Amino acid sequence: MPVPLPDDTTRWRCTLCGNLTRFDVRRTTRAREYVHVDLSGAIAVEEREVLDDQVEQVVCRWCNAVDSVEIVPRPAAGGETVAPPA
Repeated sequence: MPVPLPDDTTRWRCTLCGNLTRFDVRRTTRAREYVHVDLSGAIAVEEREVLDDQVEQVVCRWCNAVDSVEIVPRPAAGGETVAPPA
């Protein structure tokens, strides 16, 4: 079952430990590439177009929880500032 990718307004969060930053991601990508092979046989990919990209599984790197990662909103940038104690 594909897992949704976070976007500009969301991020992943482990529901077991609360991790927001470290995940192992297993994905399948189908791409078309323009490959240049020089005369010595060295290969260089000069252009890459992703045709299909699916995240199959996201595992929490902290607690190794499988299928426990959810999409949550990101905090607003430039959040409230707290005045220092007097």
